[in-house]
Amino acid sequence: MRRRVGGLARAQAAAPRKSRDPSWDFRTADTKRYTHGFHIYPAMMIPQVAARILDEFGQNASLVFDPFCGTGTSLVEASLRGLRAIGTDINPLARLIAKVKTTPLDLQRLDEALQAFQASLLAARFGTRRVSPNIPRLKNLDYWFKRETQHRLGVIKELVDGIADPDIRDFFKVAFSETVREVSLTRNGEFKLYRMMEAQIRKFHPDVEATILSKLARNRRGMEEYLQARPRDASVHVLDFNTVQGIPASVLPRQSVDLVLTSPPYGDSRTTVAYGQFSRLSMQWLGLGEHGDIDRLCMGGGRRKIAAFGCKPLDEVLERLAEIDEKRASEVAAFYADYARSIEHVAEVVKPRGIVAYVVGNRRVKGMEIPNDEITKSLFEQHGFVHLRTIIRAIPNKRMPRKNSPTNIRGQKEATMNYEYIVVLAKAAC
Repeated sequence: MRRRVGGLARAQAAAPRKSRDPSWDFRTADTKRYTHGFHIYPAMMIPQVAARILDEFGQNASLVFDPFCGTGTSLVEASLRGLRAIGTDINPLARLIAKVKTTPLDLQRLDEALQAFQASLLAARFGTRRVSPNIPRLKNLDYWFKRETQHRLGVIKELVDGIADPDIRDFFKVAFSETVREVSLTRNGEFKLYRMMEAQIRKFHPDVEATILSKLARNRRGMEEYLQARPRDASVHVLDFNTVQGIPASVLPRQSVDLVLTSPPYGDSRTTVAYGQFSRLSMQWLGLGEHGDIDRLCMGGGRRKIAAFGCKPLDEVLERLAEIDEKRASEVAAFYADYARSIEHVAEVVKPRGIVAYVVGNRRVKGMEIPNDEITKSLFEQHGFVHLRTIIRAIPNKRMPRKNSPTNIRGQKEATMNYEYIVVLAKAAC
């Protein structure tokens, strides 16, 4: 039985299978067009990368799937091309943002809600209208927010919760979420939660009302631009299943997806990007659950006995890492055990000759580079995929930590990820 992947693989055959391509860097690109600028979030795929993958590898696609959709960059770009798109993520804050970014709103109704909100907010601010603040009872609330800030956020929350239209209410919640983080006592340049120094806190007097009004105005402009460019027949669904556990056949039957486009985590949440900590304060104010649940559910949430994966680049790096630090090696193995299961389930829903494009980074652990691009390639090859191309791009404008402390010794840091690898494969057809 002969495997073949069609004309795309033949077209790619003449090109180097793995190469650095500066045209994918997009150093001066505007990454906040349309609804892409709605909310900051760590490790976001920039829209230009998603757009080019769709244009070069998804020309014949009708259904796009993102198994780690985050705040929906790939979903926005797919919808702008009139495609059907399905994304899933375990982080409820990310899902809220992705849903709002891809849900078309009636601008007239949105403007009416914005005007009513601004009038109520200013009336409450200057005492001409009484609004009882809705302040959640949270542990360490005084640690992360000044009392005056808590009160003003509570008033805003009460007004937002009173918006009748659920889609418009969610639009306001996204602006509120970003406001919560910006007016908190966190050092906003960090991904994990660190409190400002006392000298900074004394000088910090955020204008909470001006902050959310500014974000609402920015997001309204983005929504208008998105509506002007989005075809009416586009369809996006944001769901909450975990591909490590499986993919519901009622959502994505076997061999139903034309293109998988995603940027998965590069390692466990605890030692790479702390999505749970980043989302914690917003999730608490919005009542979206506990951030600790995210960290437990993220790939690599536990440890795993080190055993062969049948994946040469992964087995080799785990063997070398175990010689240095067996405990750390078991943590890395746990992440890849989950990653491999996710890839197995994703592979099942891809059509013959369908494409997968994984945008990954090669992190360092104990001074050793983990070849995530080669591991991803090898794991998909185990499920009948043929490697087409790996494109290496610099990441000049991605919100990622540039250095970490792999030894946990104070002052000893090294570079983490300065390049991304776009790994493209096609599912073979018998």
